Amino acid sequence: MSQILGVVMLIYLGVAIVLVMAELWFSPRLQQVGRALLWAGLTLETGTLIGRWISSYQLAVGHTPPVVWLDKLSLVIMQAPLSNRYESLVFFSWCLPAVGLIAFRKNLQGWLGAVVAMLACLLLAYASFGASADIQPLMPALKSNWLLIHVMTAFLGYAAFAVAFGAALLYLVKDKRPQARLPAPPLLDRLMYRAIMLGFLLLTFGILTGAVWAETAWGKYWSWDPKETWSLITWLIYASMLHARLLKGWQGRRIAWLALLGFLAVIFTYLGVNYLPSLHAYQT
Repeated sequence: MSQILGVVMLIYLGVAIVLVMAELWFSPRLQQVGRALLWAGLTLETGTLIGRWISSYQLAVGHTPPVVWLDKLSLVIMQAPLSNRYESLVFFSWCLPAVGLIAFRKNLQGWLGAVVAMLACLLLAYASFGASADIQPLMPALKSNWLLIHVMTAFLGYAAFAVAFGAALLYLVKDKRPQARLPAPPLLDRLMYRAIMLGFLLLTFGILTGAVWAETAWGKYWSWDPKETWSLITWLIYASMLHARLLKGWQGRRIAWLALLGFLAVIFTYLGVNYLPSLHAYQT
């Protein structure tokens, strides 16, 4: 599976190169090739995640065979490949093209598509060098049906924020160099708003389900763990963006800079807190 993901990483890198070439050479055909390759990479990565899920389930069944079908269903859900650092990196890389192609398919082309594909490629590269790919037994706290829904909504929200990050970068470049062949600023501004709104809703749901899970696992809804604290900080940054836009009328450059700040907070919430004492650290 790790070798297949290596191929997926190269596909995403190829997508980024093809989409950049399409913009430089004004080639609609290369745009179509890039989109087709992105779908191919997403499909292959989906199959790999499903394969790892099946392998994790088979390993768990070997240790604790389920007695009734409800136990079997619960075990299937708990063995979703989301429980350690390697699996989270792979899933995050899957979320980026998935959210882009499904929620923003009309805009995921050219430079924005290249940014999303490159981010997915970098995540897979980091997974291949910085984390163990072994399938590991679940920690006791992770043996919960909340694992799937909490982690999935959080990472889908992160992916939407990544799309907003890409749109913000393009907006600032276009603002600095109006002659650049990039989407019009009003289009990028609307795209930032839509992506931030989607990510905010998903992150909110992820935090709420995480609080419910924490009460089940640790006896209280909120403990000011570094991961919880930085999730709240990230949530407040994006809540401030939406407040500034909807009530104060902020648009354009100011929202773009806030989108960059927000995504830096996302990256620190995901990766940075792993180096702090935390119940959520993937190393533990």
